[in-house]
Amino acid sequence: MPDTDIAIVGGGPVGAALALALGGSGGTDDSPRVTVLEARVQSTPGSVDPRPIVLSYGSRLLLERLNAWHTLTRAASATAIDHVHVSQRGGFGRVALSAIDAGVPQLGYVYDFNDIFNSMAVAARDTGCDYLHGARATALSRDGEFRRVDYLREGAAASLTARLVVIADGGDIDGLAPPKIIDYAQQALTARVSTSLPHRHVAYERFTPEGPLALLPFDQDMALVWTLKPARAEELRAADAATFLAALREAFGGRLGEFTGVTRRACYPLTLRYAAQNLAPGIVTIGNAAQTLHPVAGQGFNLGLRDAWELGQILRTVPVRDLNHNSDSSNSEHSRQVLSRYGASRRVDRYATIAATHSLVQLFSNDYLPLRAARGAGMTLLGAIAPARNFLARRMIFGARG
Repeated sequence: MPDTDIAIVGGGPVGAALALALGGSGGTDDSPRVTVLEARVQSTPGSVDPRPIVLSYGSRLLLERLNAWHTLTRAASATAIDHVHVSQRGGFGRVALSAIDAGVPQLGYVYDFNDIFNSMAVAARDTGCDYLHGARATALSRDGEFRRVDYLREGAAASLTARLVVIADGGDIDGLAPPKIIDYAQQALTARVSTSLPHRHVAYERFTPEGPLALLPFDQDMALVWTLKPARAEELRAADAATFLAALREAFGGRLGEFTGVTRRACYPLTLRYAAQNLAPGIVTIGNAAQTLHPVAGQGFNLGLRDAWELGQILRTVPVRDLNHNSDSSNSEHSRQVLSRYGASRRVDRYATIAATHSLVQLFSNDYLPLRAARGAGMTLLGAIAPARNFLARRMIFGARG
């Protein structure tokens, strides 16, 4: 017998969502034994990750089905997004999306990543799964008809065997094929900014020559995700508040009045990373391990939650013994079919979302005059055609298969 039936490497929100979808621990056909390995130590209120996370209304519905939404709302404050305003600096054309037109209560919600991480980890542990903080996976290998995961915890080496290993977070693990990587040569500068005018639950996506600039309603302030060339991002991260706010005002404009304060500045390099979802028999990737996207349109986290939900639903229909992958096992072919079924179910949503975000970055991260005019014409046309505009909104909310 293996040490566990399903090992989830990465206990962030996506890995935790999969643990919830699997029902935690039980050791029966209906509820496999689940172990979660999370490299981060258990976080505290003071260990804040400053990145804002956009949770779509579609993701809220998934979390409600997983009985995690109320846990999240009790533990963390969120700000609803009722409208999205899209424009480009130095050019005409705009698109205005609204929850009412899309037929949903809200388009989405803005959270601190740290709050989502903590509340989802609590919800996963409450299912009875074995959730190990501070356990960093280092290598994957075969161990008979099972998979072996080597990891470090509190400086000590350890390992476990599993019928199936799900990689839910990025990182360098021996035994995994390297992902395909596209370096955008950009950094995301994140911050919290205060404004002289209220946000009225409107999120802004403004395309500039260097990349998209997003301002998201967060409490009474705005969460900023500003894509810039690395040198410029680091310069603005270190600049005094007046210099920073003046540069932001020049890039964004005056729809929110004046920018009056800034806190919690940080920078992150931006790349597109994507890997084959079925890496080998007994191994599957989801979330950031399967694809790490540019933050434009806020799609990466929501795509990962849909990965977790779909894989969980498929695995719940499979007796755990059928997850064994040894070529001599009578269940090996069934195991391959299970993972192939998952890959096929996610293919359209996954590649459509990757293509959409990558195309937006390529299309809008330049200041070529004829292209700027073409973008403006396209945005004007899209903004004037309600069915097309609402189709776009629902794809952002529910994904390519929504």
